[in-house]
Amino acid sequence: MLSFPTQTVSAGAVQVTGVLDPDDRVWLEGDPRPEAEGVKVSGRLSVAGPGRFYFSGTLGGFVTHECRRCLRDVKVTIDAETHVLFADGSVVDEDDPDVFPLAQGRSGTEIDLRPAVRQEWLLEVPAFAVCRPECKGLCLKCGANLNQGPCTCARKSHE
Repeated sequence: MLSFPTQTVSAGAVQVTGVLDPDDRVWLEGDPRPEAEGVKVSGRLSVAGPGRFYFSGTLGGFVTHECRRCLRDVKVTIDAETHVLFADGSVVDEDDPDVFPLAQGRSGTEIDLRPAVRQEWLLEVPAFAVCRPECKGLCLKCGANLNQGPCTCARKSHE
Protein backbone atom coordinates (compact mmCIF):
# COMPACT_ATOMS: atom_id res chain seq x y z
CA MET A 1 0.00 0.00 0.00
CA LEU A 2 1.39 3.37 -1.00
CA SER A 3 -1.45 5.67 0.04
CA PHE A 4 -2.19 6.64 3.64
CA PRO A 5 -4.87 8.83 5.26
CA THR A 6 -3.28 11.86 6.92
CA GLN A 7 -5.28 11.08 10.09
CA THR A 8 -3.49 7.73 10.42
CA VAL A 9 -0.04 9.31 10.03
CA SER A 10 -0.96 12.19 12.37
CA ALA A 11 -1.69 9.61 15.08
CA GLY A 12 1.85 8.22 14.82
CA ALA A 13 4.56 7.32 12.33
CA VAL A 14 3.65 4.62 9.81
CA GLN A 15 5.96 1.91 8.46
CA VAL A 16 5.68 1.71 4.69
CA THR A 17 6.19 -1.46 2.69
CA GLY A 18 4.75 -1.64 -0.78
CA VAL A 19 5.29 -2.01 -4.50
CA LEU A 20 4.64 0.42 -7.33
CA ASP A 21 3.58 -1.85 -10.18
CA PRO A 22 4.94 -1.24 -13.70
CA ASP A 23 1.37 -1.01 -15.02
CA ASP A 24 0.21 1.56 -12.44
CA ARG A 25 -1.46 4.59 -14.03
CA VAL A 26 1.10 6.95 -12.42
CA TRP A 27 3.63 6.01 -15.12
CA LEU A 28 3.67 8.16 -18.24
CA GLU A 29 4.37 7.12 -21.80
CA GLY A 30 8.12 7.00 -22.35
CA ASP A 31 9.00 6.48 -18.67
CA PRO A 32 11.65 3.82 -18.06
CA ARG A 33 9.34 1.44 -16.22
CA PRO A 34 10.54 -1.16 -13.75
CA GLU A 35 10.59 -4.87 -14.52
CA ALA A 36 7.54 -6.99 -13.66
CA GLU A 37 8.43 -7.03 -9.94
CA GLY A 38 7.80 -3.26 -9.79
CA VAL A 39 9.50 -0.71 -7.55
CA LYS A 40 9.82 -1.99 -4.00
CA VAL A 41 9.29 0.82 -1.48
CA SER A 42 9.99 0.71 2.24
CA GLY A 43 10.49 3.33 4.90
CA ARG A 44 8.79 5.52 7.44
CA LEU A 45 6.10 8.18 7.00
CA SER A 46 5.70 10.73 9.77
CA VAL A 47 4.42 14.21 10.62
CA ALA A 48 6.87 17.04 9.85
CA GLY A 49 4.84 19.96 11.19
CA PRO A 50 1.35 21.37 10.64
CA GLY A 51 0.07 20.20 7.27
CA ARG A 52 3.43 18.58 6.43
CA PHE A 53 4.50 14.93 6.24
CA TYR A 54 7.91 13.38 5.65
CA PHE A 55 8.79 10.06 4.01
CA SER A 56 12.26 8.59 4.49
CA GLY A 57 13.06 5.22 2.99
CA THR A 58 14.40 3.20 0.12
CA LEU A 59 13.25 2.17 -3.31
CA GLY A 60 14.58 -0.58 -5.48
CA GLY A 61 13.94 -2.58 -8.57
CA PHE A 62 15.24 -3.43 -12.01
CA VAL A 63 14.97 -1.73 -15.38
CA THR A 64 16.11 -2.99 -18.79
CA HIS A 65 18.22 -0.72 -20.99
CA GLU A 66 20.17 -1.30 -24.17
CA CYS A 67 23.93 -1.31 -23.73
CA ARG A 68 25.09 1.96 -25.26
CA ARG A 69 28.02 0.15 -26.92
CA CYS A 70 26.71 -3.20 -28.23
CA LEU A 71 22.91 -2.66 -28.01
CA ARG A 72 22.43 -5.86 -25.97
CA ASP A 73 19.69 -5.71 -23.30
CA VAL A 74 21.10 -4.97 -19.85
CA LYS A 75 19.23 -5.42 -16.57
CA VAL A 76 20.12 -2.44 -14.36
CA THR A 77 19.63 -2.60 -10.59
CA ILE A 78 18.20 0.47 -8.88
CA ASP A 79 18.69 0.72 -5.13
CA ALA A 80 18.32 4.20 -3.68
CA GLU A 81 17.60 6.10 -0.52
CA THR A 82 14.82 8.67 -0.76
CA HIS A 83 13.49 11.54 1.33
CA VAL A 84 10.27 13.29 0.33
CA LEU A 85 8.15 16.06 1.84
CA PHE A 86 4.36 16.27 1.41
CA ALA A 87 2.27 19.32 2.31
CA ASP A 88 -1.33 20.47 2.11
CA GLY A 89 -2.40 23.30 -0.21
CA SER A 90 -2.00 26.02 2.43
CA VAL A 91 1.65 25.09 3.02
CA VAL A 92 2.89 23.87 -0.37
CA ASP A 93 4.47 26.23 -2.89
CA GLU A 94 3.26 25.07 -6.31
CA ASP A 95 6.59 26.11 -7.85
CA ASP A 96 8.62 23.91 -5.49
CA PRO A 97 9.20 20.54 -7.21
CA ASP A 98 10.61 19.03 -4.01
CA VAL A 99 7.31 19.21 -2.12
CA PHE A 100 4.43 16.97 -3.15
CA PRO A 101 0.82 18.02 -2.55
CA LEU A 102 -1.53 15.88 -0.52
CA ALA A 103 -4.26 14.06 -2.48
CA GLN A 104 -7.99 13.78 -1.91
CA GLY A 105 -8.92 10.13 -1.52
CA ARG A 106 -11.84 7.97 -0.45
CA SER A 107 -11.15 8.57 3.22
CA GLY A 108 -10.39 12.29 3.02
CA THR A 109 -6.94 13.80 2.64
CA GLU A 110 -4.29 11.22 1.78
CA ILE A 111 -0.57 10.97 1.31
CA ASP A 112 -0.12 9.23 -2.05
CA LEU A 113 3.50 8.12 -2.33
CA ARG A 114 3.18 6.93 -5.96
CA PRO A 115 3.97 10.24 -7.75
CA ALA A 116 6.97 10.81 -5.47
CA VAL A 117 8.22 7.24 -5.98
CA ARG A 118 7.86 7.68 -9.75
CA GLN A 119 9.88 10.90 -9.67
CA GLU A 120 12.59 9.42 -7.45
CA TRP A 121 12.75 6.32 -9.72
CA LEU A 122 13.18 8.50 -12.81
CA LEU A 123 16.01 10.39 -11.11
CA GLU A 124 17.80 7.14 -10.22
CA VAL A 125 17.49 5.30 -13.56
CA PRO A 126 20.69 5.96 -15.53
CA ALA A 127 20.33 7.60 -18.93
CA PHE A 128 22.77 5.08 -20.41
CA ALA A 129 23.89 1.59 -19.48
CA VAL A 130 26.87 -0.57 -20.38
CA CYS A 131 26.62 -4.37 -20.26
CA ARG A 132 30.14 -4.55 -18.80
CA PRO A 133 33.03 -2.08 -18.53
CA GLU A 134 35.16 -3.91 -21.10
CA CYS A 135 32.38 -4.01 -23.75
CA LYS A 136 33.94 -3.40 -27.17
CA GLY A 137 30.69 -2.36 -28.85
CA LEU A 138 29.85 -2.62 -32.52
CA CYS A 139 32.06 -2.08 -35.57
CA LEU A 140 31.39 1.38 -36.95
CA LYS A 141 31.62 0.10 -40.54
CA CYS A 142 29.79 -3.24 -40.64
CA GLY A 143 27.94 -3.32 -37.28
CA ALA A 144 29.46 -6.60 -36.10
CA ASN A 145 29.54 -7.18 -32.34
CA LEU A 146 33.24 -6.84 -31.47
CA ASN A 147 32.71 -8.73 -28.21
CA GLN A 148 32.29 -11.87 -30.32
CA GLY A 149 35.65 -11.34 -32.04
CA PRO A 150 37.14 -9.12 -34.72
CA CYS A 151 34.96 -8.34 -37.74
CA THR A 152 35.80 -8.76 -41.42
CA CYS A 153 36.46 -5.00 -41.69
CA ALA A 154 39.37 -5.35 -39.24
CA ARG A 155 40.90 -8.21 -41.26
CA LYS A 156 40.59 -6.33 -44.57
CA SER A 157 42.22 -3.18 -43.20
CA HIS A 158 45.23 -5.18 -41.91
CA GLU A 159 45.85 -7.02 -45.21
